Amino acid sequence: MKQLMLQEKYPVFTLEIGKHETSLGDVAAMVKYLKARIAAHPVARLIADFDHYAHTAALEGGEIAEGIIAARNLVFCFGTHLPKPEMLAVRPRSIGIAEYSDRFVVSFLEAPMPLANNAMESWAKALADLRAAA
Repeated sequence: MKQLMLQEKYPVFTLEIGKHETSLGDVAAMVKYLKARIAAHPVARLIADFDHYAHTAALEGGEIAEGIIAARNLVFCFGTHLPKPEMLAVRPRSIGIAEYSDRFVVSFLEAPMPLANNAMESWAKALADLRAAA
């Protein structure tokens, strides 16, 4: 897992997973796995499953990077406290999954809460471990 500053503003964690490193064959299978992790988590709650590829492809002038064949975002929340209204600006969380012919790229924005970061990092890393466990 790598951490980078996207557009010099956004701390993003990203993980590339070769298709040979997972038994999950496509974005839909990864989304199903992650939805199960979110449902099993004592705090996280699923909000939406957004097909970013379909949305962008349907837009007049929409652009998708070369090689991406699918892209989805799972939107969810870990909010255990709402100490002030401004906290709404940093919620909810999202994990993005982009599929290429040979690999997946899983990414998420760093959260201000270690509970959320730890969970999202472990979920992303587990995607690559599934072939070994199968």
